[in-house]
Amino acid sequence: MSVDVAPSRLPQLIALAQDGSSDNRRALLRELTDHFFGSSARTGTEDALYGQILTQLASDMETAVRAELATRFASALDAPHPLMRSLAHDVSEVAGVVLAKSQVLTDQDLVEVVNRRTQAHMRAVSQRETVSEVVSDAIVDKGDDETLGTLLRNDGARLSRQASEAAVERAKANPDLHEAAVQRANLEPDLLNEMYFVVEARLRQQILEKNARLDPVLLESALSAGRARVAAVDGILPADYSESMAYVEELRVAGQLTPQMLARFLRSGSKTSFLIALAQLSDIDFHTASKIVERRELDALAVVCKGADLDRALFLTYAVVLLNDDGDAMGKAQSYARMYGELTKEAAMRTLRFWRMRRTAQAA
Repeated sequence: MSVDVAPSRLPQLIALAQDGSSDNRRALLRELTDHFFGSSARTGTEDALYGQILTQLASDMETAVRAELATRFASALDAPHPLMRSLAHDVSEVAGVVLAKSQVLTDQDLVEVVNRRTQAHMRAVSQRETVSEVVSDAIVDKGDDETLGTLLRNDGARLSRQASEAAVERAKANPDLHEAAVQRANLEPDLLNEMYFVVEARLRQQILEKNARLDPVLLESALSAGRARVAAVDGILPADYSESMAYVEELRVAGQLTPQMLARFLRSGSKTSFLIALAQLSDIDFHTASKIVERRELDALAVVCKGADLDRALFLTYAVVLLNDDGDAMGKAQSYARMYGELTKEAAMRTLRFWRMRRTAQAA
């Protein structure tokens, strides 16, 4: 309950702060707090005095009292700035509610906390209703993966392009961050599609669905950003690459580079020729095709085949051959074939455009 204290009582309360008694100082702290919230109008001088004396009193109190004070002031839009800064740097049990809610704290205050305090402090900042780019950048730089996950799950947190790229690189390496990255509402589409080859099937499906809903204008912008990011070299080519490329080119010129020929490559063990032909047929780069086949990413192969207008039977043929040393190759291939049938051409084409960025960038 608020204590009704006349404004003229404030100087007396401040004078009582010199009392060394812990009980008296605790009572004084609560009376000052009640007086602050019970005052309808305060002068600038009074506000400054409140900030000074409340901060001084709170510093001498035990954690439970400071935590109570933090809870009372966390949502106050006119809370004394010096007090909020002091509470924000307190132990996490005290600082958490202030860092998560206080609108009095500036971006500079928050960045200072991120740079100087603990991961628990950073996680509290990451939970704010809105987090600016400058604060998010500091959290991505200083935070551990648990903190990064908290930030990624907060769609009110704005991340710069540089911070988003760094976050995705870390997310690709940590399965605990996969869902947070894929389900982030405002993650740039090209970065979202970088997650495709490392996440589980459920999350891959979400990526395909997001691609299908993507506005065409945003799609072009995302592809442009992705091309700027793609490295010039993806890895070392196999020893028989040049020979296989020459053979595939001969077949193409002769009009014999057909989907059925790709199946023959697979059955005969001509893997490099198959990869080159698959890349040409679907207009993706060799390394992306190689990644799909080496890892037996049959859902990704379904995207490629659907985008290249290959029928279900051909896709099933490729799947069975790739799984030929699996005891239940046909059963697994059939399940992927069902998935192929449910995949829309539009979703496949939009996803393929992200995979084709790498080929375009390499050609440039």
